[in-house]
Amino acid sequence: MIAGFGAIVARDLRLALRQGSDSLMVVTFFVLTVVLFPFGVGPEAGILERISAGVLWVTALLASMLSLDRLFQTDYEDGSLDLMTRGPAPLGVLVLGKVTAHWLTTGLPLLLAAPVLAVLLNMNAAGFGVLVLAFLIGTPTLSLIGAVGAALVLGARRGGVLLSLLVLPLYIPVLVFGVSAVDAAVMDLPVRAQLLILGGFLFAAAALCPWATAAALRQAVE
Repeated sequence: MIAGFGAIVARDLRLALRQGSDSLMVVTFFVLTVVLFPFGVGPEAGILERISAGVLWVTALLASMLSLDRLFQTDYEDGSLDLMTRGPAPLGVLVLGKVTAHWLTTGLPLLLAAPVLAVLLNMNAAGFGVLVLAFLIGTPTLSLIGAVGAALVLGARRGGVLLSLLVLPLYIPVLVFGVSAVDAAVMDLPVRAQLLILGGFLFAAAALCPWATAAALRQAVE
C-alpha cells in the first residue's frame, strides 16, 4: 500500500517536472492576479493592508482550481486509470498519492509565493507566520476537495465549468477561516481556534475525500 502511494507520487512528480506547464500556469496566475490589485484599488497602504489576507486567499483558491481538471484526465485518456481501478493497491491510496503530488506541484509553490506577495500588499508583519501556517494547512484541503470534483466531472463536456460549480461552495469554509486567522493575528488576537478548525477540515478531507474520489473514478471508467 505504501509502495503504491510512493510510486504514484514519484510518477506524477516526474510528469509534472517534465511538462511544467500546469505548475507554471498556477503560480503565474496567482502572482499576476495579486499584482493587479494595487492597480485596481489604489496604492493606499491602509486599504491594501486591510484586504491583503482576503486577496491572497481568494486568489490562491482560484489558482488551485486551474489544474484540477487535468488531475485525472490524462490517466483517463491513456488507460492508466483503468489499470489503477483494477490493480491490487486500494484506489483510495492511489488517489491520495495523486493529490499529494498535485499539492507539491501547485499548493506548495503558492505557499512559497504568498509571503512575498504579502509584502506587496503591505500586510502587517504579525500576519506573515500565520499566513504561511494557514496556507500549509488549508491548501492540501483544497486539493483533496478538488480531487472529488475532478473525478465527478471526468469525461464530461465543459468539465471545467462544472468543476468550478461543484467545488467553489465547498472551498468557502477554508477561505473564511484562513482569512480570519490572518486577520486575528494582525489584530493581535488568538488564532488557535481558526487554525484548529482548518486542521479539522484537513483531517476530515483526508479521511473522506480519497474514498469519495475513488468511488467517482470507478463510476467514470465503467
